[in-house]
Amino acid sequence: MNGILLNYIHWNLNPEILPGLLPVRWYGLLFMSGFVFGYYIIQGMYKREGKDLAALDNLSLYVGLGTILGARLGHCLFYEPEYYLSNPQQILYIWQGGLASHGAVVGILLSTYLYGRRYPQTDFWFVTDRLVVVIALAGSLIRLGNLANSEIIGLPASVPWAFVFVRLGDGIPRHPSQLYESIYYMICFVMLYQIYWKTNKAQQKGFLLGLFMVMIFGFRYVIEFWKENQVPMEEGFAINLGQMLSIPVVVIGLILMLRSQSSVTS
Repeated sequence: MNGILLNYIHWNLNPEILPGLLPVRWYGLLFMSGFVFGYYIIQGMYKREGKDLAALDNLSLYVGLGTILGARLGHCLFYEPEYYLSNPQQILYIWQGGLASHGAVVGILLSTYLYGRRYPQTDFWFVTDRLVVVIALAGSLIRLGNLANSEIIGLPASVPWAFVFVRLGDGIPRHPSQLYESIYYMICFVMLYQIYWKTNKAQQKGFLLGLFMVMIFGFRYVIEFWKENQVPMEEGFAINLGQMLSIPVVVIGLILMLRSQSSVTS
């Protein structure tokens, strides 16, 4: 299915795991894997800090809904508002694709705020400073899902590791930007995981959340220079929507890191 020809990697993975037998896609499997792995990692954190494990299942529900609703609404309102406001029923058709990471961040922050109001012992800062560790892992897996779908492609490239996405039919070698992001997000996950377990930074309210915002969305700003625009209206912009939305997230992240120096989680 995938082979190297003329120094380029010809990528032709079928998005379905068992085509013709079971309509399960690699993207869906990798997306859900992020939640499964994340659950067990957060469970270890809850045990370490003596928190109520019974509340963890509800956290998964809050975060799951916040992620999907936020990512979907983010895509619809940030990238194609005219179409979706004219066809609001299409917003519900999540299976047709269209999720935005910036919207997911908003959805997750809102859902964890609501969760913290219900479970005061695990307030907003406690949850988000631990949740971002596994969100970085989930982001890495999701980008592998994008690679499986041959979507969110990179710009044309002549580097030896360029991918020719056979399913697109244009024969153009491109930067495997999905792979770049996946590798970087995995590195972020390892760093955040080590910081949580080996330092006291998790006790400084907002530090890990701020660091996550700076690392993830700072890189998101940079990597966009090697990616195709996602919607036609971006063609006339000096920087695309992903970069525009990343700038305030990075600024907020820096503020949170500075603020955290005087705040300690109880």
